[in-house]
Amino acid sequence: MALFGLFAALLGVGAIFGALRRRRGRAAYPETYAATGGVVYTGVQMGCGGVLILGGVTLLVLALLTPR
Repeated sequence: MALFGLFAALLGVGAIFGALRRRRGRAAYPETYAATGGVVYTGVQMGCGGVLILGGVTLLVLALLTPR
């Protein structure tokens, strides 16, 4: 279960970095960036990454606190 938590947390971090990288790349074309959702799209993607991180940390804590 700890490996699943670690994997979920790493996916969340990757999603947030991916959202930030995509935002920087799209900022070069403001009209296109705004037309494709812009800041809202980036915010939703970062929010999903945050949920993955939170779920991963929760799984890690449960794995460490659960007796074997």
